[in-house]
Amino acid sequence: MGIIKSIYKIYKMKVTVVGAGAVGASCAEYIAIKNFASEVVLLDIKEGYAEGKAMDLMQTASLNGFDTKITGITNDYSATAGSDVAVITSGIPRKPGMTREELIGINAGIVKTVSSNLIKHSPNVILIVVSNPMDTMTYLVHKTTGLAKNKIIGMGGALDSARFKYRLAEALEAPISDVDGMVIGGHSDTGMVPLTGHATRNSIRVSEFLSEERLSQVAEDTKVGGATLTKLLGTSAWYAPGAAVSSMVQAIACDQKKMFPCSTMLNGEYNLTDICIGVPVILGKNGIEKIVDISLSDADKAKMQESAAGVKKTNDLLEL
Repeated sequence: MGIIKSIYKIYKMKVTVVGAGAVGASCAEYIAIKNFASEVVLLDIKEGYAEGKAMDLMQTASLNGFDTKITGITNDYSATAGSDVAVITSGIPRKPGMTREELIGINAGIVKTVSSNLIKHSPNVILIVVSNPMDTMTYLVHKTTGLAKNKIIGMGGALDSARFKYRLAEALEAPISDVDGMVIGGHSDTGMVPLTGHATRNSIRVSEFLSEERLSQVAEDTKVGGATLTKLLGTSAWYAPGAAVSSMVQAIACDQKKMFPCSTMLNGEYNLTDICIGVPVILGKNGIEKIVDISLSDADKAKMQESAAGVKKTNDLLEL
């Protein structure tokens, strides 16, 4: 009976995704296909847009074999009430002639409004921040909402690590399922710290198979992963970001206790204080259940400090 109750509790999971653009819709699709949530609410400010995306996705349910209900809503946060997890993808890309300060100011305003509305209707919600600059937007949510530290999570590292594993598998000429690796640090071209020394193929360090030069190239290709795709597509990627978020939501919904590198508030861990940056954490039903302390080489420690300095510089542009 306890098992049945536990399964029922998991199945009643409600997830909200704010922003029905490519990343948000992709995220909603992957969550639905994995079939662990009872409902996904897709919310957008553009009239009818989320409703259309939701309808299109629901018409794949019989084809993809899921029972998750996807509901589209235009800017009515009351429909998000009772959400267990909410994903914030809202924000605008940088436009020609726009300064970095202007972009951050606009996106900060959007993220503040979205997060406060979500918490108003779902006071126990766990928030996953995807909006860029992601580490800074995660920090903003910490500073402006009063939500518990464990309930505010930045997505970046989960995506960056997936890109790292793709590049590792490519270099090794191996299936991706054979490969494991992690990226910590800031979610930016200059801030990422791919942990090449910890990366493995079937538990064997990849340095056994790849030269130092090739591993360095893998790290550099990982760091410009987003920019590479933007150059090819003419816009930001959406499949891998959506999949990364869906894996995090699933880890929380199903209390998996999985380790992901996520942007979280640090207070002394990794010799960093008052900053949100990517480090390994355990994700479960309470959100971030533990920050995992791993040993880093002196070189990786130095890169982590450089990355943190870059994130703090961006944080200083916020008007808190």
